[in-house]
Amino acid sequence: MEEFVLLYRGAECTFSAYDPTLTAAEIAARKDRAKAWFEKLAEEGSLKSYGYPLQQVGKHVAGNGVIMDGPFTEGKELIGGFSIIVAKDLDDATRIAQTCSVLEFGGSVEVRPIAAM
Repeated sequence: MEEFVLLYRGAECTFSAYDPTLTAAEIAARKDRAKAWFEKLAEEGSLKSYGYPLQQVGKHVAGNGVIMDGPFTEGKELIGGFSIIVAKDLDDATRIAQTCSVLEFGGSVEVRPIAAM
């Protein structure tokens, strides 16, 4: 089995931070759906780490020493969080990502193999 990082992209990954039109019930339903997805992965033995949600503030440091407030990207490209899974190969990891609840709400999932050190 190999390890993969799932990068959750899109403002939708933070549930309420970018969509003030969501009601408390809608936010709770989305969180419940995400929790159920993680529980299913854990039961299957595919979840190595839940990972963490990321705040949408930070700094961007360039190689020339320039530091800017960030992140500087379109909302649909913001990384909202990450998890680590185990899968047979990239195709299997992609299949797992295709079941992610964030896809139901307009987000996307980037699947990246973790390189051995």
